[in-house]
Amino acid sequence: MIASVTRSGSRYAVSTRVLHWLAAVLVFSTLVVGFLLANSLADYAVLLSVHKALGALVFLVFVVRLINRLTDRGPALPATVGRVERIAVIGSELGMYVLLLVQPLLGWAMLSASGVPVVLGGVRLPPIAPMDAELFGLLRNGHSVVAYALVVMIAAHVSAVLLHTLTLRDGMLRRMTFGGDELLELPRRT
Repeated sequence: MIASVTRSGSRYAVSTRVLHWLAAVLVFSTLVVGFLLANSLADYAVLLSVHKALGALVFLVFVVRLINRLTDRGPALPATVGRVERIAVIGSELGMYVLLLVQPLLGWAMLSASGVPVVLGGVRLPPIAPMDAELFGLLRNGHSVVAYALVVMIAAHVSAVLLHTLTLRDGMLRRMTFGGDELLELPRRT
């Protein structure tokens, strides 16, 4: 059993913050390259290679992030977060983790079904799905649907954090940032 620690401070552990922002950059980059890949015929092989490498990194970072999250619960949510919103926060976090772990596996299975070998850093990964054109089509559609779902979930996540930070001014963004608090401290309205 993994021991879980809830933080008493107002910020996540440094390791959690680093993993969060690393994952954010990787996921954003992977989504952009994936969009370019799906909508471009030029440089397809280069884009595919970059997208596969980024997808593998996303998967590895999220496995590490999941382990980190299970051992470091983070600071308590601000008092401005009600019971229903707490349930939404937990549900959306779980949903995003599932999507971010499933998406690279769908990509790997899709390539396996297409017969394209998955080679990362000179290492050829084994296929995880049988070569099958119909299965490839289903997996490709699933990979696209999950990408769109990720965009929606990320937009909702960013919107909720901005709502709390700019409107409720409860320090929600500060929990995951670096540097001095004065950079993110907005005066409370009285």
